[in-house]
Amino acid sequence: GCGASFTSACLVIEELAKIDPAVSVMVDIHNTIITNCLRNWASEEMKAEWLPQLSSNTLGSFCLSEAGSGSDAFALRTVARRDGSDFLLTGEKCWISNSAEAGVFLVMANAAPEVGYKGITCFVVPRGASGLTVGKKENKLGIRASSTCTVMLDEVRVPASAVLGEVGHGYKYAIEILNEGRIGIGAQMVGLAQGALDLTLPYLHTRKQFGKTLMDFQAVAHDVAQLSAELHAARLLVYDAARRKEAGVPLVKEAAMAKLLASVAAEKTASKCIELLGGVGFTKEYGVEKLYRDAKIGSIYEGTSNIQRNTIAKLISAQYK
Repeated sequence: GCGASFTSACLVIEELAKIDPAVSVMVDIHNTIITNCLRNWASEEMKAEWLPQLSSNTLGSFCLSEAGSGSDAFALRTVARRDGSDFLLTGEKCWISNSAEAGVFLVMANAAPEVGYKGITCFVVPRGASGLTVGKKENKLGIRASSTCTVMLDEVRVPASAVLGEVGHGYKYAIEILNEGRIGIGAQMVGLAQGALDLTLPYLHTRKQFGKTLMDFQAVAHDVAQLSAELHAARLLVYDAARRKEAGVPLVKEAAMAKLLASVAAEKTASKCIELLGGVGFTKEYGVEKLYRDAKIGSIYEGTSNIQRNTIAKLISAQYK
């Protein structure tokens, strides 16, 4: 609602992740996916209804994944059946972030299963819609403050005006918006890694062994240097991908690279910081063990690391064919 740029949103996501990646991803999904979907493809009437709420008092949730359609997202089985001028949505969405608190859901459902993924359509569904039920929160390893639930749809009736954009274009919207969302996840992972270093470095300068601080040992200093260099490279990839988004130039490869390397940097940095802290790093006292648990999701959601590698390899290969 403040008119900030996409890069500005990524900077906020990064800063929040230094302290709590769960809060960061809530802001990330809401801004890089939910509001951008509406800004890009909603009718003027839909924008007038939802954007003021989303910028003030309502959280959004993106419902794509299902038990049988994770990486193979377009194998989804949720259907949208025509009933007069309305649609009836039936299916079950899994691993849905923000779902416990969301006031509106962007639901991907197939309005024409006979044509496969080209029937996938995005519907804007308010939380109070009859037949929509949010299940219990998953008991997760990390980002535990971020709700992840099952969203069940039992003949949820929505009007034709609830279609985001055009019928059958949902798969296109999902591809485009998730490419942008991956930049946000990259920013989250960069912030997480920086947060781990910020918690660790003061200890390395005060803890003494053999008469000198830990940072005075060359092996420790080299670890910090390596982690910092890799983190800086990941941060620049994220910023470059955000710049490309704002410039309107192709970004699929760069977004995949940013998410891939940022998630690797986050997991490696958090792990090594625990080692550098020693015994206290293994306790909850310093908070790095939480960041270590939070980091693991970076290689899983919004496209696994292997999916990112597939995307990068495919686009590079196409340049040489």
